[in-house]
Amino acid sequence: MSARSEQISAVRVTPVAMKDPPLLNSNGMHEPFALRAIIECETGDGLIGLGETYGELKHLARLRSAAEMLIGLDPFSLHELHRRVAVALGEQLAHAEVRTSHYSRAVEETFAAFEVACFDLQGKRIGRPVSDLLGGAVRAAVPYSAYLFYRYGEHPIAPGYGPDDWGEALDPEGIVAQESRMVERYGFSALKLKGGVFPPDEEIEAAIALAEAFSEHKVRIDPNAAWGVETSIRVAKALEGHLEYLEDPTPTIAGMAQVAAVAAMPLATNMCVVELEHVPPAVAANAVQIILSDHHFWGGLSGSRRLAGLCETFSIGLSMHSNSHLGISLAAMTHLAAATPNLNYACDTHTPWLQGEDVVKERLVFKNGAISVPTAPGLGVTLDRDALGELAEQYASCSVRRRDDTGYRQRFDPSYELKRPRW
Repeated sequence: MSARSEQISAVRVTPVAMKDPPLLNSNGMHEPFALRAIIECETGDGLIGLGETYGELKHLARLRSAAEMLIGLDPFSLHELHRRVAVALGEQLAHAEVRTSHYSRAVEETFAAFEVACFDLQGKRIGRPVSDLLGGAVRAAVPYSAYLFYRYGEHPIAPGYGPDDWGEALDPEGIVAQESRMVERYGFSALKLKGGVFPPDEEIEAAIALAEAFSEHKVRIDPNAAWGVETSIRVAKALEGHLEYLEDPTPTIAGMAQVAAVAAMPLATNMCVVELEHVPPAVAANAVQIILSDHHFWGGLSGSRRLAGLCETFSIGLSMHSNSHLGISLAAMTHLAAATPNLNYACDTHTPWLQGEDVVKERLVFKNGAISVPTAPGLGVTLDRDALGELAEQYASCSVRRRDDTGYRQRFDPSYELKRPRW
C-alpha cells in the first residue's frame, strides 16, 4: 500500500442542526435548534475519520479554510496538522517551522475538530480503539452526570416545534421530578443543576431538595458566574454538606479565589480557566479545585491530556464539560475520559436532551449512569448518512446560524438582559 493512499485525500464539513429543548441558563434560553458541524476526513484508500464540533458560521468558515490545507496529510502527523491549521488561519507563515508559543482559541478549536477525525483514522488504520492511542483505557466504563435544567414545557415562539416529553421544570418540585426521570432512564448517580436562572434562594432550595431526595447521589450546581462574591459565599454556606462541588459561582479567578477561601466544598470551573496560561494564576490564588476540560476548546484530545498533566501536578481535580453535542463527540469524550487516569469526577453530557436525533449508527448507551468504552477500531462509531442528510436539511431550513441564548430570550421577554453577576 502506498503512502499516498494512506494520506487524507478529501475533507467534508457538514453543518447540521438538532432540536434543542427550551433549557434556561444565566445567558437566557436555548433556541429551538443547536448547531454542530460533522467532519469527515477520507484517505486515498477509503478510510473515513469522523469529528464533530461547533456549527456557528464563524467556526464553519475556519473549518473550511483549514480543510483545504489537509489534503495529503498523514493522519498520524498531528503536529503538522496543528501547523497547517495555524497557517490556514493566518497565525503562522506557510514555510515557518512549528512554533511552540500560544495559539489563539480559534486555532485550538479548529485543530481539535480535525484531530479527533485523525485519531479515528489512526485507530481504524491499526485496528485499535482511540483510547489505546491515548495510552490505554484505565476504566471500562465512564460515569456521566445528569444535567438538570430549569425549563419551559415548550418553546414560546417556535410554531410547529411542539413540546417534548420532559415537561416544565420551574421550581424545586419540577427539578426533582426531572431528576427522577433521569435516574430511572439512565441510572445517573451524579446530578448537576444549571443555575443562575432564578434568585439564589430559590436555587438553594432546589439544590437542597435534590440532595434530600437523592441522598446517595452527588449534587452540583452551576450558575455560570451569575452571582457576585458575597452572594456566592452566602450560597456556599447555605449548601455546605449538600454539594459535591460548586461550579463557577462568580466571575474571574480573583472572585473565585475569594469564594474558595471560605467555601467548605471545592470550586470547579470551565469559565475562568479555559486555557493553559490560566492555570498558573489560578493555582497561585487557590481559586479552583476542579477544572472541567472540554476537548472541543482545549486543543483536542492532545491538549486535554496536557491539561490533565497540569491538574495532576498541582493536585487539581478533573472532570469534563459538555455543550449540546451528538454521538461523535460523546464517543470522543468517552475515549478521552477512559484514558485519563486522574479524571476523578463524573463527566457532563447533554445527550439525554437529544430528541431521538443523532448522526451515528451505533449509539452509545448509558447503563448505571456510565457508558462502556467502545472497543472497535477508532472512535467505535460509524456515520449514519441518512440521519446526516436529515439534520443537514434541518440546518438549511432553520433560521439559527449562531448561538444566541440572550437574544432568543429577549424575543419573548424584551425586558431580559444579560448580567454577570446578576445577584
